[in-house]
Amino acid sequence: MKPTLLILAAGMGSRYGGLKQIDGIGPNQEPIIEYSIYDAIKSGFGKIVFVIRKEFDEAFRSRFDKFSDKILIKYVYQEVNVKVDGLTIIDREKPWGTSHAVLVAKDVINEPFAVINADDFYGAGSFNLISNFLVNDCSPSLMCMIGYTLNNTLSEYGTVNRGVCEVDEDNNLVEVIERTKIAKKDGIVRYNVGVNESSGILDENASVSMNYWGFHPEIFKEIEKGLNQFMRVNSENPTAEYYIPNIVTEMIMGKKMSVRVIPTNDNWFGVTYKDDKPMAVATINKYITEGIYPKNLWI
Repeated sequence: MKPTLLILAAGMGSRYGGLKQIDGIGPNQEPIIEYSIYDAIKSGFGKIVFVIRKEFDEAFRSRFDKFSDKILIKYVYQEVNVKVDGLTIIDREKPWGTSHAVLVAKDVINEPFAVINADDFYGAGSFNLISNFLVNDCSPSLMCMIGYTLNNTLSEYGTVNRGVCEVDEDNNLVEVIERTKIAKKDGIVRYNVGVNESSGILDENASVSMNYWGFHPEIFKEIEKGLNQFMRVNSENPTAEYYIPNIVTEMIMGKKMSVRVIPTNDNWFGVTYKDDKPMAVATINKYITEGIYPKNLWI
């Protein structure tokens, strides 16, 4: 059975100033998502599932339904306000986070699947790595995460926040340690740069999480239980979000699964702000020049 690619695309892009998920960066105005779809098809995925908001439906279908002759395309919706029996939840302006986004796809995914963000570029090699794992190794007790080298995720334009991975002798995830304000200066990578907090040095070759996960569909049951409890505790908190690392950490600590960290040499980049776009365009053009991607993806 071919694996599925779940693309989280329900964000509003408020910091970007528009619907960044479909903003063109390629030479023919291809958005980052199209490069992910291209890599997914080449590495053996059989289905794409988009998590979007209902108000994005027409924009997404008009852009991505054209790939239905190449790979199966599905759409699911992440609601902002979710009803829970016996619980009164105050109105929210944002959904309940990335774990909630994964959960809304439970009725259309019955096979091992990868999870990515729509506005992040992950690299062709990483798609091959995760596809191989999902086909050959994934199980209810063994899932995975693609681990990027910290130095390959830094920005030339300012500091970044990263989840630094601690792994055991079998390369299974032990913990993700959140580090903020990371930058490289004079050849040394530090965190808490430019803030009034104790700074520290990081290994530039450390493995970091960029939220590229490989899951077995059994995880939906655990997310549903965890999210329900999280909503009950945070019913009056309009900004509380239940993130994918939350459920992963809970399952690891509860010894319900192991998460293999699969190292990749690919560079990662994301588009959060408008100022990030020129870098993204330049990087894609570089990959085209190097022959990694054709100038026109679909001819």
